[in-house]
Amino acid sequence: MSRPTRPALRVTANTLGVLAFLVSAFPVYWMVNSSFLARNEIRSPTPTWVPFGGDLDNYRTVFRTDQFLDALQVSLMVTGLTITVALLFAFVAAVAVSRFRFRGRLSFIITLLVIQMIPVEGLFISQYKMLETMDLLNTVVGLTLVYVAGVLPFTIWTLRGFVAGVPYELEEAAMMDGCTRVQAFFRVTLPLLAPGLVATGVFGFIQAWNEFTLALVVMTREDQRTLPLWLSTFTDVNRGTDWGGIMAGSTLIAVPVIIFFLVVQGRMVSGLTAGAVKG
Repeated sequence: MSRPTRPALRVTANTLGVLAFLVSAFPVYWMVNSSFLARNEIRSPTPTWVPFGGDLDNYRTVFRTDQFLDALQVSLMVTGLTITVALLFAFVAAVAVSRFRFRGRLSFIITLLVIQMIPVEGLFISQYKMLETMDLLNTVVGLTLVYVAGVLPFTIWTLRGFVAGVPYELEEAAMMDGCTRVQAFFRVTLPLLAPGLVATGVFGFIQAWNEFTLALVVMTREDQRTLPLWLSTFTDVNRGTDWGGIMAGSTLIAVPVIIFFLVVQGRMVSGLTAGAVKG
């Protein structure tokens, strides 16, 4: 039996890759497609694959709701603060764990792994009580606090691998050229860590932007809802679920994620180039 040739393997791999992309992209396409359809078309047993004759009524419904702009503002503030604080603390912790040897280092690393194994739902009561005692319920600061606590272990663990992958000899060479230890780190090592910062930033952004259950527990006031909580308002007792409004709202929620990824993707390439030149 003859073995498959390299071109045949390449064609097979490309075909499987295209199929995997189509399967993963179909829910996104169906969401955008349904956002342009009327209620009866969405509920029809015959699917409408292309929204010919569709309109923007669902999007008008979204913008007519007063809570949308409030929820957008809350989500932007919470997500921005979560990324900033998590990256700052994770970066310092990752450098300390990767570059220095200190008592309790191994215990700290093991603790990070153990924390990630704890189900988030198991911490709801303690988190709620803590925020209630600190008078931080229904506040951006309170929700940011629990988001940072959830994102930080994974962020530290991910950045630790990137920091460990940058040879310490590069900093030593820069110090031999006259740089201090701090200057060598910020001029040589930090630019090379740009891909790691971007990757962890994208993870933190998506997790904070799309999180629902923690926000449901912490943000109980209508004017302090995040966008995922706001989507739950498209349910009417008499008419049922407004799927057109949900699809339009979901499409609008996905837009900032796409924009953020496109922005940081370009900065990732520039960070790699700058790091290569300085190294």
